[in-house]
Amino acid sequence: MNHCGTQRIETERLVLRRFTLDDADAMVQNWASDSEVTKYLMWPTHADRDTSMNVLKEWVPCYEKEDYYQWAIVIKEEGPNPIGSIAVVQKDDRTSKVHIGYCIGRKWWHQGFTSEALNAVIHYLFDRVGVNRIESRHDPRNPHSGNVMKKCGLIYEGTMRQADWNNQGVCDACYYAILKSQVK
Repeated sequence: MNHCGTQRIETERLVLRRFTLDDADAMVQNWASDSEVTKYLMWPTHADRDTSMNVLKEWVPCYEKEDYYQWAIVIKEEGPNPIGSIAVVQKDDRTSKVHIGYCIGRKWWHQGFTSEALNAVIHYLFDRVGVNRIESRHDPRNPHSGNVMKKCGLIYEGTMRQADWNNQGVCDACYYAILKSQVK
């Protein structure tokens, strides 16, 4: 892979950009403190601004690494405050594979923003980074996340029983993936 780090990406309605420490208030207000948003995620709901600030203090220095990919999702018309995040949460350079995770504030659910962000990241990773396989997974009790994956061309590969965990405990994991050769 040709790692080039987290670069700004623009779509019709969104800007995907690096997080800054100034995003702590938006993070806690727009998604990280909402237990409905974090229900099927692997990190705990943020109790306050300090929690979000501590996460950002971990993330921001990582932008110096060329193999770090973590974007703030910002709506152009509403900017500059992010409404969610999308990131490469695992990668394997040997197989040119990445695993994507994402979340978005409840106020912006079912408006196509997550699909738009995921689609942009898919193209960035295939075209700029040279990834061959992009995968993601979701808890089957959260089918909307799977719908985002399907909408972006990821193909369902199967469900691994009790193979994952999230804020609900041990859970099944529905896996989806797309290969570079499948993108037109």
